[in-house]
Amino acid sequence: MAKNKLAPQQARSRESTRKLLRAAAEVLGQHGVEGTTIPRIAQHAALTPGAIYRRFPDKDALLETVIIGILERQQERLRMALTPAMARQIPLAVFAEQVIASMLVSYRANARLLRALRQFVQGRDHTLFFKKVVRLEMRTLQYVVDLFLVHREEVKHPDPEMAVSFALMTLTSTLIELILVDHDLQNWQAVIPKDDQSLKRELLRTFLSYLGIEQKAN
Repeated sequence: MAKNKLAPQQARSRESTRKLLRAAAEVLGQHGVEGTTIPRIAQHAALTPGAIYRRFPDKDALLETVIIGILERQQERLRMALTPAMARQIPLAVFAEQVIASMLVSYRANARLLRALRQFVQGRDHTLFFKKVVRLEMRTLQYVVDLFLVHREEVKHPDPEMAVSFALMTLTSTLIELILVDHDLQNWQAVIPKDDQSLKRELLRTFLSYLGIEQKAN
């Protein structure tokens, strides 16, 4: 009988924790690191601050769990959406275009949350949490590199794995600089593509050129 009563309680507890983590991620995306407070999260999750403190000792511990969860789910979705067998069916240039388009859309749609994640993570370097984030990010990067390398024979660079890795890092750094970094780009308008369609085209041109792949004219 006691076990039968315990199961629904555990299920409710898990659901409350999921609701809390989801609410914390939403508040983080809306209000940034500084604006993400336990009372605000509690209100968003329809919980009391006390209920949160019973699960997490402070805001930092809660956000660490939220961010690790986001990165783990991102990795799971990527592995489900794209497998090496699927990548093999797509020409490398088309695959690169799809990856770049997807990243650009994701960065635009989630800019505020991604900006807050970067700020929080960078503020906790030299911690076990930071090391875990880096491991997850590197694991995701390596998975995408491996997807590109199913077309290794098309890459003309003498070191295909290094080339794909560096091209992806360059792509990510560019998107971070143009979309996530909070600064005024007005003085750079003359050298920045005027819209996202143009930006995607130039990112693809740069990516393929570095790999030594000639892009077919449209």
